[in-house]
Amino acid sequence: MKIEHKADYTLVTSDEDSFSDFFRNFESEYQNFTGKNLILAISQHFNIANKNILLFLKYAHEHQDNGMSFVLIVKDVDIDEFPETFNIVPTLVEAEDVIEMENIQRDLGF
Repeated sequence: MKIEHKADYTLVTSDEDSFSDFFRNFESEYQNFTGKNLILAISQHFNIANKNILLFLKYAHEHQDNGMSFVLIVKDVDIDEFPETFNIVPTLVEAEDVIEMENIQRDLGF
């Protein structure tokens, strides 16, 4: 797992050989990401099922409850199969846009 700290967010990129290894590493490091906007880029090489993506939902809700953004980058997934509050986008640029929009909404008190 590769971790990069940017100005407005922390980017976590999967470099493990399997999704289960990535998720296990993420869970053990999650407490280090509290209080920061978070983008998780999941490798295209993982044959990821929707049930695996949903494993991140509780972390997304916890992050949002604490006033921070949580965005997953996953290509080739039907976002209509997930809750509206779960931010899933196909590219880093779109993930950065989501964080920017949510920061503006928080600044405006929404």
